[in-house]
Order: sequence, then structure tokens, then C-alpha cells
Amino acid sequence: MLRIHFTPRDLTRVTVATKPAPLWEVLLSLHMLQHSDGRLIFEDWRRHVRTSVAPDQMRLLLELTPPKGYSPDFLTPAESAPDFDTALEIALATPRQLIRGQLDLLSKYRPASPWTRELAQGERGALHKLGRALKTYHSAAIAPYWKSIGTHISADHAHRGEALARHGVDRLLSSLHPRVRWVAPVLQVLDMNDRDLYLDGRGIELQPSAFCWQVPTKLRDPELKPILVYPIQHAPGILRQASADQITSSDPLGSLLGSTRAAALEAAVAGCTTTELAKRCKISPAAASHQATVLREAGLITTRRAGASVRHEITQLGIWLLSGYGSGNTRQPHPQSVPRLTA
Repeated sequence: MLRIHFTPRDLTRVTVATKPAPLWEVLLSLHMLQHSDGRLIFEDWRRHVRTSVAPDQMRLLLELTPPKGYSPDFLTPAESAPDFDTALEIALATPRQLIRGQLDLLSKYRPASPWTRELAQGERGALHKLGRALKTYHSAAIAPYWKSIGTHISADHAHRGEALARHGVDRLLSSLHPRVRWVAPVLQVLDMNDRDLYLDGRGIELQPSAFCWQVPTKLRDPELKPILVYPIQHAPGILRQASADQITSSDPLGSLLGSTRAAALEAAVAGCTTTELAKRCKISPAAASHQATVLREAGLITTRRAGASVRHEITQLGIWLLSGYGSGNTRQPHPQSVPRLTA
């Protein structure tokens, strides 16, 4: 198992990412593409990707991303990036000696090809091929599902943040994942290679991921920024492709629910009190309470007491609605499960 050793300073520097990391989703989705696990969650997505990405582009990426074992760290830069294009620029700007060393390590798990040898030698044409292949793959495999992925990860972040705020870092770390154990001051990650990682005051970033499957993962190089990527809860609805109407309309959910109620549902992704809901939607507290009641009765949010106030949080059904449930090549929900919303 992997043993991550915390100092008291590290415990004050634990953060949970608020958004998905574009290149981590690219890398881990390439792993998922190479086996058949999680068919209920990923099979429609696999069919779409296999018919959308040209074989020559796919071949280049699969040479770098074996389904098990090592994948080069430069494909998932430790430096945070606001979007895919920025993350790709950072990855392609990795010093050539680091790329060469990481590809030499990869050759122990997968024989080098003529193209990966060119990449290891720092040839500009090979890097250009890699960038083009990653852009092509991202456009087909990740971008159409980005809204759905982001919604689910925002909900996970809200859940983790609530655990941290109400119960402290012990609860956050002990409830992170079934294959993770918190035996203070060590976080044990089962099913990973046997090694020790000492944080030494650097802290750690916890990165939720839609394509991480069963077991958390991390960068191999212990000198890089400590990041632990862990799976969010996998259930049908994580990967919902945006339909043409969603792409061309600026506010399709607002057209369905009404702009105020749609804004209230989105506010509940991160969790909020009635007062916070009123401020985010720019309505009175009484109107916010009414909107929350309608959403709750439709099964789209839950409401619970939090001290002197109440806190509203989105449900799985609400997440499905926000992320475009039933669009693309996915099954439609049963008519009885579709909520009726009245003013």
C-alpha cells in the first residue's frame, strides 16, 4: 500500500479541488477506454469515443498510457490550470530532460515505439503530434461531457467541504474512499504500490475525478506537488453528453424550470442556506424559501437543519437534471421519475 505521512503542518494544508482537472480526466479516461470495467457507467461513452477519434490519433495516446502500471507524469502537470488549453501548454512545455527520463521509465512497462523514441529525443514534430492527438481526443471524449463531469465534482466538493467544516480533517480523510484508511498521522491507500510518501509540510491536494476507477492515484515523482486523485461516487448519470440544444442555447435549464429556479438548483450544488440562496438568486428570503420548497418537493434538493439556519443540497436527481440526463446515447429516465415543477 501507499503510506502518506502527515505532519501537523500538513494537516492544515489539506485542500479539495473545486473543479475537475482536464488532463487527469484525459489520462484516466484513456485507461478506462482500454478495459471493460464499469460498463453501466462508461459503455455508452466508450462506443462514442471509439467511433469519434481517428485510429492513428488514438494509437499515439495509447502508447503513452498503458491501462496498468506507469504513465508519464508530464501528461498530468502538478501545476494547476483553469482549462484544458492552459493545461496542455504546461504539459508540452515540460523540460525535455524530464520527458526523456519519464519515457525511459515507461519503456520498462511498455516497449518504446519509433514515435515515443522521437518524443524522448525532444523532436519538435513528435511534440506537435502529441499536442494534436490530445486536442483531438479531448474534443471527442471529454469536452462534450464536461458540464456533467463538473456538476458531479462540484457536488463531491460540497460534500467533502461539509465533512471538513463540521467534523474536521480527520473525518475528511477517513471518509475519502473505501480503499483509503486514515490511521493518524498516516493516510493508507490500499492497492497501490508499497511505498512511503512524506509530505514534509507541503500539504496535499485532493482531486476528485469522474474517470478515476476503484483506486485513487497520484503522480509518481515524490518531489512534485503532492496530489491524490480519487474517484467520485460512480453511478449512472456521471457522463451525460450535452445535446445540440444545450450547446446552442445559453440557458436551456432556465427555459425548462424558469431562470430563478434554475439558478436556485445550481446554487444547491455547493450547498447553501436560504439566506445565501436569496443572495445568489437576487430574490427575497421568502421567495428563496418558496423556490427551495418547490425543488425539495420535486426531489431535486434536500434541506436539513444546520444550527439556527437550514442548508439546501442538491440530490442525485438534481445533478442528473443539471448535467443533461437522457441526452446523447443514454437511456431516458422512467416517466415516473421526472419531477413535475409548479410555480
